[in-house]
Amino acid sequence: MVVSSVFYTSQQASESSYNYVPTQWVCVCFVVLYCVSTAIHMGQALKYKLWWMIPTVTFAGVLEIFGWSARLWSSRSPELLAPFEMQLIGTVIAPTPLLAANFIILGGLIDQLGPQFSRLHPNMYTIFFCSFDVVCLIIQAVGGAMAAQAVNEGKSPTLGGHIVLGGIVAQLFAMLAYSSLAVEFLLRRKFNAPFGQQIIKFGKGQRLMSKKMQRMVSGMSFCIICIFIRSVYRTVELAGGWSGSVISTESYFNWLDGGCVTAAIYTLNIVHPGGYLTPDDTIHVSLSGGSRFYEDYSF
Repeated sequence: MVVSSVFYTSQQASESSYNYVPTQWVCVCFVVLYCVSTAIHMGQALKYKLWWMIPTVTFAGVLEIFGWSARLWSSRSPELLAPFEMQLIGTVIAPTPLLAANFIILGGLIDQLGPQFSRLHPNMYTIFFCSFDVVCLIIQAVGGAMAAQAVNEGKSPTLGGHIVLGGIVAQLFAMLAYSSLAVEFLLRRKFNAPFGQQIIKFGKGQRLMSKKMQRMVSGMSFCIICIFIRSVYRTVELAGGWSGSVISTESYFNWLDGGCVTAAIYTLNIVHPGGYLTPDDTIHVSLSGGSRFYEDYSF
């Protein structure tokens, strides 16, 4: 009986487009985790009236639910192509709107902590990086759809995979540029080196950044690291081909895609911008006389 069961599972794996049969309980866990996080994000967006969190983080959660529900379907019917195509598109593009939220949050942080220390205007992080993110999203969606159609027609999905790979590599470049600008901003602020402006004389013992703001920065850093790890994994996975050892190993996908994106999306539940980027949360100093005053920034 055991031998027969093992043989049947191996036969299913050989018929599956994954080169393995997705583990059912793992798929269930990720569907539940994403459902909980997405519901919380929707509630938080409504509570704080941050409507842009709906088409970004909340939408990312919906796409992950869609992708992992399809993988759950595949765990019961691994020979079917439809769920494989669905999970391919869903899990490939889901982190893209999540990344867009990080771009917007960074602009809000810079607006509160001192635009004079940033190479770009705070609004430019939203305009430039989110526009680039949309382009990457379209590229990945088109490539994923082409790969799924090729699989459905019994053709090689290599071309579609290469297009997806191009979108992910472009996204990696955007993350590196974004991270470099964020690090430069934090360093310039720390060492009081604004762009083309008078050096600000901070009062002795003055708190430059609240603990809440520090947690927001730490949370964003962790979130972007998780998305970056996931993108590196997907780059290696797709570069190895559709029958390579990386794409054929389920544990890699579970940990480096599902696990990393789950950690990133829950991080923004915990350090939600609505609760952490609040007006009057940072003490500023006037350029004249070095006297302290509070500025009310809206985010």
